[in-house]
Amino acid sequence: MTTLVFKQRVFYGWWVVAAAFAVTFVGFGSAYTFSAFIEPLQREFGASRGAVSLVFSLAGFLYFALGIVSGPLADRWGARRLCIAGMLLVGAGLALASVARNIVEVYAAYGLGEGLGVGLAYVPAVGAVQRWFVKRRGLASGLAVSGIGVGTLAMPPLAALLIDGMGWRDAYLTLGVLAAVLGVGASLLLENDPRERGLAADGEPLPAHAHAAPPSGDLSVRDAVRTRQFISLYAACLIASFGVFVPFVHLVPHAQDLGIAQGSAVLLLGVIGIGSTAGRFFLGSLADRMGRQRFLLCTVIALAFTLVIWAVATGFWMLALFAFLFGACYGGWVAVLPAVVMDLFGGRNVGGIIGVLYTSVAFGTLIGPSAAGYAFDASRSYTLPILAAVAANLIAGGILMVAARGTKRGSAQG
Repeated sequence: MTTLVFKQRVFYGWWVVAAAFAVTFVGFGSAYTFSAFIEPLQREFGASRGAVSLVFSLAGFLYFALGIVSGPLADRWGARRLCIAGMLLVGAGLALASVARNIVEVYAAYGLGEGLGVGLAYVPAVGAVQRWFVKRRGLASGLAVSGIGVGTLAMPPLAALLIDGMGWRDAYLTLGVLAAVLGVGASLLLENDPRERGLAADGEPLPAHAHAAPPSGDLSVRDAVRTRQFISLYAACLIASFGVFVPFVHLVPHAQDLGIAQGSAVLLLGVIGIGSTAGRFFLGSLADRMGRQRFLLCTVIALAFTLVIWAVATGFWMLALFAFLFGACYGGWVAVLPAVVMDLFGGRNVGGIIGVLYTSVAFGTLIGPSAAGYAFDASRSYTLPILAAVAANLIAGGILMVAARGTKRGSAQG
């Protein structure tokens, strides 16, 4: 009995979850500090809000789009190598941004370094987690990507303190060193497959005949992306992403436009982080109980309603309510999405399939925040981009609802 308890306590899958948590904390936490740098960069380079927002959009596009490359590479070479390279690139990008002489060099350093770095690390880290669990896959996936929420909570206020204390250039350098050290250290713990340790998913003993061959029912990337399920999931994620990432860039400047002090405005990103962390920690297990595909639909619809709160908010506490609820729904969405992919298509090529799916998020991230910035420059208001984000999430929810009904009919006929 003692030996069994000990084995359960040290099941290596939870170390993989911890490593993925740290990788997402460093990568996305660094990315979401960008809102704290908007005002200093505008002042330093005389750039418009739309032009500065494009830096984040470029990085976001790259770190989601690159999953189409990093996912299959991780399936073949292992997540550890990809994540180490990615964390080094994140650190280098932030450090190089600290010596930028114009906004184009910020694009090159931050946009490419952060974008390519997170792109190499994110899908491999999250994909590795999926193979270690079945019964508690939603919970494990939620804990792994909760690093994004904790990073959103911790890193923007840290960036604001560093900017106030040492200026934006030294702040970028400090964040770069921190990202490289923590990120590489965590990446060393990643392993792709429990079979490498003689285990099945959830820490169960691996049957002797199962050591060499993966499950035969798993789909290839080519076969998976041709299914109606994948096409619907891709379309829904693409459309939802046009609005989902707008608050991460524009909530802080919007709050400042309403007369809220910079320190309080930056705290709103931290509130998103609190909500996101709560969503990933607590909603992942709920998804396991209610059905992960149904839960995904609920989060997308809920995101639309939270954005309505942003549209009508006029003060700090209303914005804080929006930030928490939005963060919780966003956290649940991000937590359950890789698990849904694993449920639908199997684990042999899960990294590659997730990578293809995340190209949808990449296009939404590229277009949404920058379009919102240019819309603000033209109208001096965020009303139109916020309402567009509401509509996008409602349309995405409709696509998932129709797809779910089609799947049920197909199962019944089969």
